[in-house]
Amino acid sequence: MEKLDKKAFAEKVFDYENEKEWKYRGQLPAIVDFYADWCGPCKMVAPILEKISKEYDGKLHVYKIDTDKEQELAGAFGIQSIPSLLFIPQKGEPQMARGALGREAFDKAIADILGVKKDEAKPA
Repeated sequence: MEKLDKKAFAEKVFDYENEKEWKYRGQLPAIVDFYADWCGPCKMVAPILEKISKEYDGKLHVYKIDTDKEQELAGAFGIQSIPSLLFIPQKGEPQMARGALGREAFDKAIADILGVKKDEAKPA
């Protein structure tokens, strides 16, 4: 799991300032967690994402963006409530989910949106 600032996001995910069309820069599908340290539901999601990061290591990236520190980045994606989770497939458009998702919802989104199957994951 990796925390991103605006510069790292532009390099690893999407250069929203210079690209008009969505163009994912990563080599693996990704989940981007827009969160804040003071957010209760964000704290509930954090350990789930930590496990997913370990279980799906080498299959997908898990990124975190602190919306308090990266307000411009959060604004560029229209983040109005947290946690907000951006699921980015290797090809195609990303999809946003808002609110604290449970583990089953994450596994379903990873399979359906990102195309990574649970049996490809390793135990955390």
